[in-house]
Amino acid sequence: MITPSTAPHVVPAVRRGRDWPVIWAIVDRDLRAIRRSKAVVLPMMLVPTLLMVVLPLVIGFAAARAGSQNNAALGFLNAVPNVLAAEILAHPPQEQLLRLVLGYLLAPLFMIVPLMVSAVIAADAFAGEKERRTMEMLLHLPITDRDLFLAKLLTSYIPALGVTWGGFAAFTVVANAVSWQHVDGLIVPNQLWLVMVLWVAPAVAMVGLGVMVRVSARARTSQEANQLGGAVILPLIFLAVGQSTGLLLVDIEVSIGVGGLLWLIALLLVWRGASRFTRDRIAAST
Repeated sequence: MITPSTAPHVVPAVRRGRDWPVIWAIVDRDLRAIRRSKAVVLPMMLVPTLLMVVLPLVIGFAAARAGSQNNAALGFLNAVPNVLAAEILAHPPQEQLLRLVLGYLLAPLFMIVPLMVSAVIAADAFAGEKERRTMEMLLHLPITDRDLFLAKLLTSYIPALGVTWGGFAAFTVVANAVSWQHVDGLIVPNQLWLVMVLWVAPAVAMVGLGVMVRVSARARTSQEANQLGGAVILPLIFLAVGQSTGLLLVDIEVSIGVGGLLWLIALLLVWRGASRFTRDRIAAST
């Protein structure tokens, strides 16, 4: 005997190709739900603000004061690669500490933002629907499984990019404002950092989404999704911060290649997630 709870989900026929009006309707609905959720908005805005505004402001003022002393950066330069040390030493002594701290040592923290924001929102993608008891309505929408997966992916990816780029813009303003009296020209952004921001960071965000959307689809609550995803996302965060410093010391071509590799990994994760995503699996986990 088939009961309503065990009956298969029957989805009305949809036209071939992407049903973009329905996809964007789901994205708009989810983004409005995100804006109303303090549990999602607060960590999504608080951590980037601390990393990209408060921290560079405090450390920048400290570096500016210390940089007024000649050779203040020499102690730090002994612990960095020779390529970076030569780049910093090419500038006047009063600029060296500011350029080192704001241009290189703090900027890699930026790579935390796309991973963290995408993970926070993606954890709510399906698990949040289950908690709010709106999953049944979502599964009966006249849309294919692939389009539903894409809609949930875009719901997380668009805010992740917005917060990431907005956070780096804020970091750029703060870093240059703190140093403008002491440095001739802008510290950030430079050409290599533009590659990091516009090419590598979006790939990092997509890698995080490729993991977290699948975790959220299997989890029953947002808290469970965050706990399961954290086991994967936290190592990625440490790896991203560590490697981003190294990418700042290499040629632009190498950074583009690394970004391309990350995009391949991200697209593979998304493709595997989309190929395994079905309404029946989602319904079974509710």
